[in-house]
Formats: sequence, C-alpha cells, structure tokens
Amino acid sequence: MKRELDILVTQMHTAGVGYNEAVRQFKRRYIYEVLARHKGNQCKAAEELGMHRNTLSRTLADLDMDTVQIRTGMRRPPRSERSLAGGSVSEHSGDRSTRIRNIASAR
Repeated sequence: MKRELDILVTQMHTAGVGYNEAVRQFKRRYIYEVLARHKGNQCKAAEELGMHRNTLSRTLADLDMDTVQIRTGMRRPPRSERSLAGGSVSEHSGDRSTRIRNIASAR
C-alpha cells in the first residue's frame, strides 16, 4: 500500500497538484470511504474517524460534500427498481417456480 501511495504522490506532484488540493482530495476520498462503510451514517463514521459528529458535519461542508447525495447514493434501490435491474421479468413472473429461477439466474 505504501508503494501505491508513493506512486500516487509522485503523479500528483508531477501533474502540478498543490499540497492543499492534494490534502483536500485525500480527505474527501477517505471520509467518503468511511461513510460508505457505515452506509452514510454520520454518527458511526465520526466515531470511526475519531471526531465529533458536528465536526464531521462541518468538515463535509468545508469539503463541499453533499450529504444528501452521499446518503441516497448508498441506499438500496426500491424493490421495484431492483427487480428491473436483475434482468427481464417473464410474463409469468407470478408463478413461484419462475420467480425462483429468476432469482437464481440473477445471482
């Protein structure tokens, strides 16, 4: 992992990314990862990050991170959208054996 970070830092420096922007991008990505782990729950994310929930909220605002978009992007789609994303539904989707085959083929 250290090697990958070294390569990234070298690439950013070579591309002319300034220190402040590099730190800002790192914070945005790191916080997003922690929020994703906790499905957008800011209280749990703040605890893992070792900061107060209000501090995380201010940090998100300072980094121009849209908390509504973060939360909605991490929610499961409604059941109706999930069934559509799983593939085409046959005209006999009400039949139990057909539903089981559809579920099995979606996996």
